[in-house]
Amino acid sequence: MATPGVGAACLAPSAAAAPRRPSYARPRLHLVRRRCVAELSREGPVSRPLHSPAQQLAPPVVPGFLAPPTPLPTVPDAGVGDLGPELQFQGIEEDSVDRTVVIASEQDSEIIDAKEQFPAKVTRSIVFVTGEAAPYAKSGGLGDVCGSLPIALAARGHRVMVVMPRYLNGSSDKNYAKAFYTGKHIKVPCFGGSHEVTFFHEYRDSVDWVFVDHPSYHRPGSLYGDNFGAFGDNQFRYTLLCYAACEAPLILELGGYIYGQNCMFVVNDWHASLVPVLLASKYRPYGVYRDSRSTLVIHNLAHQGVEPASTYPDLGLPPEWYGALEWVFPEWARRHALDKGEAVNFLKGAVVTADRIVTVSQGYSWEVTTAEGGQGLNELLSSRKSVLNGIVNGIDINDWNPTSDKCLPYHYSIDDLSGKAKCKAELQKELGLPVRADVPLIGFIGRLDYQKGIDLIKMAIPDLMREDVQFVMLGSGDPIFEGWMRSTESSYKDKFRGWVGFSVPVSHRITAGCDILLMPSRFEPCGLNQLYAMQYGTIPVVHATGGLRDTVETFNPFGKKGEEGTGWAFSPLTVDKMLWALRIATSTYREHKPSWEGLMKRGMSKDHTWDHAAEQYEQIFEWAFVDQPYVM
Repeated sequence: MATPGVGAACLAPSAAAAPRRPSYARPRLHLVRRRCVAELSREGPVSRPLHSPAQQLAPPVVPGFLAPPTPLPTVPDAGVGDLGPELQFQGIEEDSVDRTVVIASEQDSEIIDAKEQFPAKVTRSIVFVTGEAAPYAKSGGLGDVCGSLPIALAARGHRVMVVMPRYLNGSSDKNYAKAFYTGKHIKVPCFGGSHEVTFFHEYRDSVDWVFVDHPSYHRPGSLYGDNFGAFGDNQFRYTLLCYAACEAPLILELGGYIYGQNCMFVVNDWHASLVPVLLASKYRPYGVYRDSRSTLVIHNLAHQGVEPASTYPDLGLPPEWYGALEWVFPEWARRHALDKGEAVNFLKGAVVTADRIVTVSQGYSWEVTTAEGGQGLNELLSSRKSVLNGIVNGIDINDWNPTSDKCLPYHYSIDDLSGKAKCKAELQKELGLPVRADVPLIGFIGRLDYQKGIDLIKMAIPDLMREDVQFVMLGSGDPIFEGWMRSTESSYKDKFRGWVGFSVPVSHRITAGCDILLMPSRFEPCGLNQLYAMQYGTIPVVHATGGLRDTVETFNPFGKKGEEGTGWAFSPLTVDKMLWALRIATSTYREHKPSWEGLMKRGMSKDHTWDHAAEQYEQIFEWAFVDQPYVM
């Protein structure tokens, strides 16, 4: 079927996904595309006729963002009215004027068979918008989630696109080597000018990875800053990303078909939070994306994308939408007496306009509604509690699997744990520690900062080193804590090792070789290291907060069905409580080997896969489409 030109029509996909490249058979549907409004200036190939030049869809009548703010007259339907007589026959069904028209054919049985192959009840077009996704760009758990969850959803039959920046800083350039230039570009009117961005595309693991390219993404340093701090133009960089993400489903013909208007936008953290605001303020008033929905996923509420209120006109939003992003700092947080504290808050804009809100654990979904964990948004999030849910992240068992991990010297499984003892001995050798199987080896992996509770570890080490234990830490961050790790290693040469920096292979070997993983985080939206630890038979000792409380069950030797639990979760967060939990764990390791083995096996038997999380996200999407868009 010929594809209409860019900006002339857009596809609203039906329940079955559009024909793609996967190996399994997909239904060949005749699709009649309804004309949509072009919201940005677009350039692409010349339109091709649907059946004949006389029947070609007309160009868009309504201009894009450069159009006057007053609503324009309804555009007459060019999808059905312009059909030739050969298509106007019994068998055409139109669910609604904004949905795809499916023409019945002799391939009905093939369509039914194709649907039966999908694990999901309803397949959708899903667009992830994120500032990072592994393996292309990653700075933390956000990159892990957006690199794995889309693949899990695609495996369940959905058509999935991930939109993220194309970061080029020298070392990361090779990550985009397989992405090709799509030939499509748009001009975004914001920040006092018209800024051109282009699109690159890679099809991998049944997911369309779309990279937004602009010179602001090409610079040395990390994703969001360098040695001098956060980049001063981050608001501009991610405004471009959000505009580009809204246009990508309308203009990019990926696998021969655009995604169209009936999409579920999954926006992650503040970097993508302008997307639901754009949908409500600049698309739906012109009849575009009326059938779309948006889900905000909060990975860390501490980062909200707050900038001075004077920057609002730069965003290209209508003046009447200022209230959606308006933010006023409390008096104690203002710089001086004349400071009014007025600002714009990207994340707040998504909280008030998204159809559903998800946090990365059930515990965190409650914490963000409290004054202690809400970071100033607790009252607003409480007002939307009816659409607020928590879903624990999964882990990629292709990378984190003790039976096949390429970073480990020995492999093991829940049925044969002998390889874990060998991994411990090899880790002790690698670190220069005495090789002793009877000594509990405690590990820590993470950033060296206040959130992770490094100050508590620092205060506890003198007491802990009096015990017959070994301790290894891997991480980087605050220079003060980095220096402390080096000096502590010199003070306890046979008991303590501190690896300043980060190494993926070393993190795998520490996870497998340690007996206990310590996580005394002050707050932890989800946490992945405790999931990795349980997958590898390492017992987590954690502060009972957020996702740590949700995923780690405290050991109970007198449970209703015998011994229960996968680790220890202590509270409140004090040095004494942390040392108490560690001493209980180490004594269990030494004196109750059968109980320790039970802890290991219960943790390893837990289902921490992304497929389990993907199923829960599907339920959230279903609820979102039951209701009308939250903001029309």
